[in-house]
Amino acid sequence: MVRQILVCGLLLAGLSFSAFGEDKPGQSATASKNAGLEKMKSLVGTWVAADKDGKPTADVVSVIKLTAGGSAIHETLFPGQSHEMVSIYTVDGPDLVMTHYCMLGNQPRMKASAKSPANKLNFEFAGGTNLDPKKDKHMHGATLTLVDADHIEIDGVGWENGAPAKEMCHGMKLVRKK
Repeated sequence: MVRQILVCGLLLAGLSFSAFGEDKPGQSATASKNAGLEKMKSLVGTWVAADKDGKPTADVVSVIKLTAGGSAIHETLFPGQSHEMVSIYTVDGPDLVMTHYCMLGNQPRMKASAKSPANKLNFEFAGGTNLDPKKDKHMHGATLTLVDADHIEIDGVGWENGAPAKEMCHGMKLVRKK
């Protein structure tokens, strides 16, 4: 019995090591090759709202962290507030995809366009759960602009009744908290 437990333990350890192969620790082979995910990894940290002059405020808007062995990004929007939300970014084949767990109770999925400029990630609606895109209000797209290492801008596209909605995550300017 002890021998069986030992053999199983060694087998599991061997499988664990072989799963990582030559990759850097904490990164899967697929995820490490995706330029979009690499852009998102550069954003790990806490982001606050910028004031009208572009200076950081005390208002935390986004906390971005690496998770799942480096294969996913977990973003908490408006942490600790009544309208807190979560977005998860991960790789699906060659694509960077995002699922947004919205305060509206739906979960739109978006895919980053392969034609995004080098300093941007343009996310386009690719379906979702708990929503009918022809009538329900939901996040339908977003452009994330990496201004520099410490400044990002987010332009969201809300959707309602099958058309663009006004006033939905439009024009947010964020500064990395130091």
